Amino acid sequence: MGWTLGRYFFFRYVSITVWFFLGLLALVFLIDFTELSGRTTGLPGFTYGTAFAISALRMPMIMLQTVPFVGLFSAMATLVSLNRKYELVIARSAGVSAWQFLLPCCIGALMVGMLSVGVLNPVAAHAFSWSERMENQLRAGKSNTVSADSTPWIRQKTASGDTIIGARAILNQGLEMADTVFFVLDQQGNIVERKDAARAFLRDGYWELQDVKVFKNGTIRSEATDRVDTNLKPEFVQERLARPETIPFYDLPGKIEVARSFGLKANAFAMQFDSLVALPFLLVAMTLIAATVSMRFARMGQSATMILGGVLAGFLLYVVSVLVKAFGVAGFVPTAVAAWVPVVVAMFFGVTFLLYKEDG
Repeated sequence: MGWTLGRYFFFRYVSITVWFFLGLLALVFLIDFTELSGRTTGLPGFTYGTAFAISALRMPMIMLQTVPFVGLFSAMATLVSLNRKYELVIARSAGVSAWQFLLPCCIGALMVGMLSVGVLNPVAAHAFSWSERMENQLRAGKSNTVSADSTPWIRQKTASGDTIIGARAILNQGLEMADTVFFVLDQQGNIVERKDAARAFLRDGYWELQDVKVFKNGTIRSEATDRVDTNLKPEFVQERLARPETIPFYDLPGKIEVARSFGLKANAFAMQFDSLVALPFLLVAMTLIAATVSMRFARMGQSATMILGGVLAGFLLYVVSVLVKAFGVAGFVPTAVAAWVPVVVAMFFGVTFLLYKEDG
């Protein structure tokens, strides 16, 4: 196949992918903005401009989750459109095999995946952290809608005793918390003091508390600032509290290495890193799955059953990937295996089906 025809197929796939991405972005933004506005309309300081900004900052993170589906639907739309205009028929009659005109689409899927990992992921991580801070400030003391049983808790041990720390909002990748409570224990394990703080920041060797209420010996006093000694390292707190999705791709290897140097497994971070590395090849697998149901001649009709089967196969692949990812985070299987096995199996399925269908 010549460069001109290959370039045409490539740009056809890329343009359809961009339009799918923009259309889905607009739809998701409208839904998120409407839902956020409904939840925060009654809060003091609410403006539609603030809600618009928070939703806009969330979009990169949400769109990153939809990239596999964009890859599936754009590949199906590309091949179906080429069939409807008999372009694939003409290419086949000129001696171009299915593998040749699928190659530009696979290259396009690989490039979209690499851009998603290398560009969209870091932007999404920083933008989502920013949106969490804005929403926390808007809620002013009602940081999250998390239930009491899902509130994150950690326990630190120091020379003076143990401290149990809880928070209703985790910000800045776990290094900042909102609506926090510190239960200070003595050597016998009895609670001797409680400190409620609007904000808590992890510093070098201590927690810095702001807008604090101290409960001790039956009395309550308010302090503008306070501090609680700690020997916790940022990497430990991040591994325990931060969501892996909020850490940029380029920072994950360093976080994993440091966390493991403290004896932590860091499975969640490792799973996120391996999943991002496998994402471009997951899009290639989605393209092959789309090809198995989208390359029939137009005169034969595009079977709705076949198209639905391709959509279901793509969703099944995504569900299996998420399920195996949960096993990797839990430590039941190595994270690299959990990230790559669904991708490899899907690729072999697509290649085998196409070999049987195209080459006999």
